[in-house]
Amino acid sequence: MTTTLRGRPKTVRALANRDAGFFGAPCDGRKFRRHSQNIVKNGRAPADNSLLASLPAVARRRLTADRAPVDLVVSQVLSQAGERIRHVYFPIDGFISLITPAHGRGQLEIGLVGSEGMLGVPLLLGVNVSPLRAMVQGAGRAWRVDAAALQRELRSNAGFRAALNRYLYVFMVQLMQTATCTRFHRIEARLARWLLMTRDRARADRFHITHEFLALMLGVRRVGVTGAATALQRRKLIRYRRGDISVVDGRGLERAACACYAIDNRIYARILGNGR
Repeated sequence: MTTTLRGRPKTVRALANRDAGFFGAPCDGRKFRRHSQNIVKNGRAPADNSLLASLPAVARRRLTADRAPVDLVVSQVLSQAGERIRHVYFPIDGFISLITPAHGRGQLEIGLVGSEGMLGVPLLLGVNVSPLRAMVQGAGRAWRVDAAALQRELRSNAGFRAALNRYLYVFMVQLMQTATCTRFHRIEARLARWLLMTRDRARADRFHITHEFLALMLGVRRVGVTGAATALQRRKLIRYRRGDISVVDGRGLERAACACYAIDNRIYARILGNGR
């Protein structure tokens, strides 16, 4: 996977080597991946994907063909903007970043997909082309379904289509909320929101991420991420060392986050029947 930052291409390994963590300790790409793939560290039991879990067993078997879930590997690119959608992913305990196509100097994450949703929503609109880049950010497992199988199920199962359309609505609201957040809210509040969203989807209070990758996801300079992360740590809301971030005070972090996080939760609860 290649990203673009300040006009220069950099691989994920190069990002990890340059900035292994908030204290700038050296680290190789293997160590970065090992920390990232061991993302769930607080013992929470993984659940299933909520969209697939709502299906009758026979319909689920039609979609998965009784195959085992696939492994999601950190930094794995599942789709590129403009590519045909061949598979749909329903994460179980991993999560996926949705990133705008690179134009010029950088990219921006505009959404996250975890066990509450799916990757491949354009198919619900009758479009089989991905508008965004999808990259695994949290290692885990996911159900992978052939796009053709999903389309057949949508045509024959009105209940399943209704469930996915509700998720599509929530997904669109999330994109709009992220656009507002990026434009109007302070970096510290945006970082708090992003950490909470990641915690919810990882089902973990501790995860590994570098400063430079955070800057890429938030669309800001590294110095901005450093200042925001330091402020959150001084308030004893998070703890970080060598790229390992721990959420120490979840309630406090929610108060530090912008209102977008609470809005997202209300939408999830109202439309999908479960808060994040």
